Amino acid sequence: MGRPAGWMKELTGRSPMKSPGAPSLRREVERTFWFEVARGLSSEDAAVAVGVSAAVGTRWFRHRGGMSPFSLAPPTDRYLSFAEREEIALLRVQLTSVRGIARALGRSPSTVSRELRRNAATRGGKLEYRASVAQWKSELMAQRPKTVKLVANDRLRDYVQNRLSGAVTDANGAPIAGPETAAWKGRNKPHRQDRRWATVWSPEQIAGRLRIDFPHDMSMRISHEAIYQALYVETRGGLTRDLVANLRTGRSLRVPRARARCRPGGHVTADVTIDKRPDEVAERKVPGHWEGDLIIGTGRSAIGTLVERTTKLTILVHLPRLEGYGMQPRIKNGPALAGYGAEVTRKAVGARMSELPGKMRKSLTWDRGKELSQHVELREATGIAIYFADAHSPWQRPLNENTNGLLRQYFPKGTDLARWGGAELDAVAHTLNNRPRKVLGWKTPAEVWAEHLVLSEQVGVATTS
Repeated sequence: MGRPAGWMKELTGRSPMKSPGAPSLRREVERTFWFEVARGLSSEDAAVAVGVSAAVGTRWFRHRGGMSPFSLAPPTDRYLSFAEREEIALLRVQLTSVRGIARALGRSPSTVSRELRRNAATRGGKLEYRASVAQWKSELMAQRPKTVKLVANDRLRDYVQNRLSGAVTDANGAPIAGPETAAWKGRNKPHRQDRRWATVWSPEQIAGRLRIDFPHDMSMRISHEAIYQALYVETRGGLTRDLVANLRTGRSLRVPRARARCRPGGHVTADVTIDKRPDEVAERKVPGHWEGDLIIGTGRSAIGTLVERTTKLTILVHLPRLEGYGMQPRIKNGPALAGYGAEVTRKAVGARMSELPGKMRKSLTWDRGKELSQHVELREATGIAIYFADAHSPWQRPLNENTNGLLRQYFPKGTDLARWGGAELDAVAHTLNNRPRKVLGWKTPAEVWAEHLVLSEQVGVATTS
């Protein structure tokens, strides 16, 4: 005859639980693994440090998307640890009483009694306390899964997905297709290949903009970390994993960022170094001060990037190759036929800067690249003061360096940038200028730029009057 119905609940005080099968590694071990990863170890080295195989560490890291599922804060004494459960098992074998075990552990007798009853092994219909089974039962019952916001709220999920992977459009709303790309394969962005063009707002931009677009709708709220978890952690759900390809880094796992390096230049004179720049440029309170640089592609192709320090507005400069490039031998000391020769860069940057109101082009800070060696002629043509950053000091142009990183999602390294015309560049700039920025109170650069234009016109009218 079998056991009567309900015997398990009557014996342990809990409903029947599934068999643990092969014993898994304890959560404490995995928590220590993530602590070692946070210290800077690789997944393989962290696995060896906690006593598990490198394959297990790699599986943990990939399954969690490079994100720790645990709090790395030291655990409290509220719950019994595995070491305490091992001590309980040893004392139980020695026929120590419940109160004796409690005194040895410094715990309440009721805590020990409840532990022996609820988390004991029940194979054979008897309560036999084993530390490994008790730890497994405790961890299983401690889980508190809840529905993710992006799963329960369709409107919020659609908003997030559209900002991550929406189409690039021009100022009139017409979509720009961009390059053809291969399907995502679960790995990092393709090396020196085209990437899909999309709106690609960052999770922090999306979370911040929700407060502006839905100021009174509390259901349309989500943290940027929740978006990252939905993207990187397989078990979270809500967003498809292939959307990580739309993030700026394009990485399939969360890893530390790399720093860019700046190229030096030897054509800079003492009167145009960055230390001669007015103090108001560093304060970023007055618009009209720009940072500039180039992003380089294959075949000596390039695109000029100009970013305004106060409003964060981005302008992309088309640098086409000159006639005869690749068809005739280069003339020594002659003009560079590639798109970012000094003469071509001066003319192209000067043309774009001349389109701006005079009050909105006060200074331009460039790196030490020789493409702007004709800076004296550029200053005379546009009236804009030009300064050069120190060698190997990209942090002196932080906004421009960050913008170049954003643009690499549209113009990856190792691709020919000369194939894109002015219309495509303006469309990409339009997309960047209509992304909300945290530093602007989640307004877009285009909105802030328009506000400063109106303000400058009002000041000009008042001065004239």
